[in-house]
Amino acid sequence: MSRDLLPIGIALAAGILFIGIGGQVLPKILKTWMGVADPPDVLLTNALLLNIAILLFGWRRYSALTRELLVCSQAEIEARMLAESDPLTGIRNRRSLLPAVNALLAERCVGHGDVALLLVDLDNFKAINDRCGHKVGDSVLIEAAARIARVIPKDTLLARIGGDEFACALTCDRITRTGLEALANDIVGSVAQPIDAGNFRLDVTASVGIATARQPREAWPDAELLAHWADVAMYHAKRSGRDRYVWFEERMEAELCFRNALENGLRKGISSGEFVPCYLQHIDTQSGELVGFEMLAQWESPEFGIVSPELFIPLAEDLGVISELSEGLIRQALQDAKEWEEHLTLSVNISPIQLRDPWLAQKLLMLLQESGFPPHRFEIEITESCLHENVAVVRSVIASLKNQGVKISLDDFGTGYSSLAQLRALEFDRLKIDRSFVGELADGKASSELVSAIVALGRGLGLPIVVEGIENAATLSAIKKFGEVKGQGYHYGRPEDAEATLHRLLLKAAESGIAAEPAEEVPAKRSVGKSG
Repeated sequence: MSRDLLPIGIALAAGILFIGIGGQVLPKILKTWMGVADPPDVLLTNALLLNIAILLFGWRRYSALTRELLVCSQAEIEARMLAESDPLTGIRNRRSLLPAVNALLAERCVGHGDVALLLVDLDNFKAINDRCGHKVGDSVLIEAAARIARVIPKDTLLARIGGDEFACALTCDRITRTGLEALANDIVGSVAQPIDAGNFRLDVTASVGIATARQPREAWPDAELLAHWADVAMYHAKRSGRDRYVWFEERMEAELCFRNALENGLRKGISSGEFVPCYLQHIDTQSGELVGFEMLAQWESPEFGIVSPELFIPLAEDLGVISELSEGLIRQALQDAKEWEEHLTLSVNISPIQLRDPWLAQKLLMLLQESGFPPHRFEIEITESCLHENVAVVRSVIASLKNQGVKISLDDFGTGYSSLAQLRALEFDRLKIDRSFVGELADGKASSELVSAIVALGRGLGLPIVVEGIENAATLSAIKKFGEVKGQGYHYGRPEDAEATLHRLLLKAAESGIAAEPAEEVPAKRSVGKSG
């Protein structure tokens, strides 16, 4: 506006002059037209015309300035809306939600009301983006936001605060705990309805964490702390199986702190070689002969001690470091297995997360090439659940490995949903019966018929059978009735590290009179090296 003060001032002065000059010139012009007076002075007439031109210029400039101010005002409003709303879904974003929640908290802090915050996170949304593309993912987010908006009360603050996270904040003066749970159920149920996006029909679920301001705490929370509580509860909903809601409890924070410490320890442990491979024997149940080993991971943490794979494997999958961890263990296991007798095989478990990688086969073949380990002695085990996530990628990985002589086992058979068509199409080399079917064999319960059916199916398809979970002599005796099957379990011994495994093999060779010299001197302690 400052640059327009001069022309506005000139136009104002011209207006004043127009009044003064026009008062003299215009009457004379009128009388001249009437033929009763002489024309006005030429200089005064020109001055009047100049004043008129300046007035027109000033008016035009004033009009342009008014339009510019209107455009700037609209732009400021739009910029504010963009800054405070999510451009994809049109609802609030985190930046605008937190001040609004703080205002609700300040209002209810002095009274007897309460504020609740529900954090909604879509389950496995990254997999949707990876499989279907970001355009389909955006459609899912838009539809999820619309569904949540339809079931929440009208005065609820709804925001998208992350990639696939939504927050609902509302006062709950007249809504009980049961009412909040009903609202969370409505949100979960609404999101769970199939979503049509492009050419895909997707089943999406959501996990919800609920927190209220009047938690058993000394201090009244701000919006950030309330959101943190809801986030902790949502995380526990995911750990509890997803597609559900969970209320925040104080103990959850202690568990979250432990998990964070475990995550940091895991990342550090991979780089410092704290993960080591151990080996579980595979035995021919009829002859009792050792036929190979399955590699199992062990974490020897200086901070946490021996950590169970049931704890750190899911954690590594969640953190996205399972491939790095697994490849480092396989690299070390291949070096260890080179010192075994030539007829012994090495089998390793592959995570479902790894099977999403289309380059997995190339990575495993490169490890085999680096180690010089024969591919025909190497076997990978995949679970039935892997077959339903991305059949095309799994088929490609299996085909690439089998072309090089690597064997493929279907692990935990009977716990998933694999069909006969998949068993034939994917050309597995053996089936492993899950331990859940084996434990009751000695008692002659119904699982015996299931195992018998699986063994018969394997023989019909030409697939050898491996039975997991042989824990005692009674179970082994029951297994032997099924004929030629391989077995593994603690009845044959616990998993052992590389040194103990090699020592066992040397003793066995000495007892059988076979001269077996190791390829190199066995060190006192083995580790998996820098790669984990």
